[in-house]
Amino acid sequence: MHSRGSTGASIDRRDGNVLTDGSRRRACPAARARRRVLCGTLVVWAVSTSAVGAQGFPASQRAMVAQTIAFTEIVVRYGRPVARGRRLFGDSALVPWGAIWHPGADSATRISLSHDVVIEGHVVKAGDYSFWLLPRENAPWTVVLSRAAHVFHTPYPGAPLDALRFDVTPERGAHMESLAIYFPSVIKDDAVLRIHWGEAVIPLRIKAPFRPASGVGARRG
Repeated sequence: MHSRGSTGASIDRRDGNVLTDGSRRRACPAARARRRVLCGTLVVWAVSTSAVGAQGFPASQRAMVAQTIAFTEIVVRYGRPVARGRRLFGDSALVPWGAIWHPGADSATRISLSHDVVIEGHVVKAGDYSFWLLPRENAPWTVVLSRAAHVFHTPYPGAPLDALRFDVTPERGAHMESLAIYFPSVIKDDAVLRIHWGEAVIPLRIKAPFRPASGVGARRG
């Protein structure tokens, strides 16, 4: 609360300070400066919040599954595209029959093997590979493991970089909205890896024969 003294100065009743007209004039620019700083801060915050909202979330979230089978570690890193009501496989579908397809999104799905394994009866050397599939109607699908492990999900790196091709009979399962890669069964040195999207399921039978020498650890390298 302020009142006028006999000298024309303003007296602040709350703390007894005397504010002359000159000091009030000097205080006004300082107050205006503080208001400008506050307004600027609010504008920056609003713009930053708007940018985050506009950016949103990835359409295909990243995922990883790791599984030890006997003495071998298998790690799969992949993106999870979402069905969103689309027809996934078939003529005029998202993934046409007979066209090579990458089961994932963004960076190519990559499988890492700490030791040699046997997949569907085929020896696969330890290392990193990208996954590709060739879907067919009423026929086995072709699984492709490419030595081009660190690539984008499109385009397909090409047959010269294929490490292995083999056929697998697809199965039908419950609808899986976001593509999933998982191990439903792990028993001793045998396991099953599934690639599952929509109602299409590609099962891969894996055997891990590696045994460490006596007194030697099982880690790669």
